[in-house]
Amino acid sequence: MKKFFAMMLALVMVLSLAACGEKAPADDGAADGDEVKTFVMGIDPEYPPFSYIDDNGEYSGFDVEVCKAACELLGWNFEVFGVNWDQKLVQLDAMECDCIWSGMTILDSMKEAGYVLSAPYYYNTQVILVKDDSGITSSADLAGKVVSVQLGTSGEALLNEGGDLESLAATFAELSTTDSFIKCFADLDGNAVDAVFVDMPVAAAYVAENEGFTIINEDLGAEEYGIAFRSGDAEMCAEMEAAVAELVANGTYAKIAANYPDIDPVNLVFLND
Repeated sequence: MKKFFAMMLALVMVLSLAACGEKAPADDGAADGDEVKTFVMGIDPEYPPFSYIDDNGEYSGFDVEVCKAACELLGWNFEVFGVNWDQKLVQLDAMECDCIWSGMTILDSMKEAGYVLSAPYYYNTQVILVKDDSGITSSADLAGKVVSVQLGTSGEALLNEGGDLESLAATFAELSTTDSFIKCFADLDGNAVDAVFVDMPVAAAYVAENEGFTIINEDLGAEEYGIAFRSGDAEMCAEMEAAVAELVANGTYAKIAANYPDIDPVNLVFLND
């Protein structure tokens, strides 16, 4: 029996030595017991060229690529969460995502409500999208027409009661609202509406892919895009801003922007500081 136990002990020692000689598992970038942070980016999944679902069913777009690259620099895991744009801040507060980053207009009302907002990264204007044969050549021609706009956007805020373009909207036969620009464009294509009030890069991206449409640009509303974080997440915002600044410095930001010709580099704030 003693001889048996001695043989077993020898076998255990051999196996232990062999295990010690095996290659150690790859380092995941976190110390033992530490969890790698997962950063969840909240986007409008129907907002090209900033955020959308590509032909492979993957989240893509300028904002998505920049955020993913920034997370790689920070050593964070990256995830995307598609929000209902009209309820985006409610979903942010519910911790369904860590930020709203999707061509989001910086509004004073967000600051007053306590949200942490990044520095602006893009200058945008509101334009009117119509069909080539509509006969509409200016905002004055929208009198008596049906105009569509996405819910929760700065365009809707401008046209609603109290907005800077309330008097223009008063001339419309109807201000139609939907929960996505894709639906706005579908209604325009199907003649359910006469025009769409939309952000310039979004209109440009649509026109580039679809014939028969014209953009009327009268600088109806100027705005800046930024990233919204919950109250108390100023440190997270600062970390993300620092990572984006590094992307700008090492040339990655400009390379990403070059993939999206509908985004005017002149309006990219970080590239023109």
